Amino acid sequence: MPVGGVLTEIWLTGVAAAPMRRVGSARLLAGAGLEGDRYALGGGTWAAYPDLEKQLTLIDADDVAAVAAEAGVPLTPGDTRRNLVTAGIDLPALVGRWFAVGDALLFGMKRCPPCTHLERLTGARLVKAMVHRGGINAAVFAGAPIAEGAPIRALSEEEAARRGAPSGADRPVPRIVD
Repeated sequence: MPVGGVLTEIWLTGVAAAPMRRVGSARLLAGAGLEGDRYALGGGTWAAYPDLEKQLTLIDADDVAAVAAEAGVPLTPGDTRRNLVTAGIDLPALVGRWFAVGDALLFGMKRCPPCTHLERLTGARLVKAMVHRGGINAAVFAGAPIAEGAPIRALSEEEAARRGAPSGADRPVPRIVD
């Protein structure tokens, strides 16, 4: 079970396929994602995906470095087009679980597999190297300001409920993607 990690970088862009830009702090919006990001604004390449699956993406900094080494390309976290870059937490273990980034309440919806769209934008062959290193998609249930250095930790069902997480039939259902 994941113990905890840290948010190392925040990336967003307001327009589909536009370059990502790094910001030191931002706001997570309940039901929408990262304020100012393409998906929170209703756009993005995958805008037609289910609402809970497109709000926010997270990727591990070590996975980005491993993908760059395996693919033999200079790859930055922003090149992966994921919103939040993390260290010290097992992101795939958060799928189907409640977790917090700072004071925001999130739910891990599914693993975020790589796609050929990413290869088109970067000009690098990344899909094979990213198959099990693409990070996760998460839904935001309680928004809050976040900043680089914020703690990330898994929450118990009880703590998530105290923070306002839906339960029973209203609890989100993750999609398992291998």
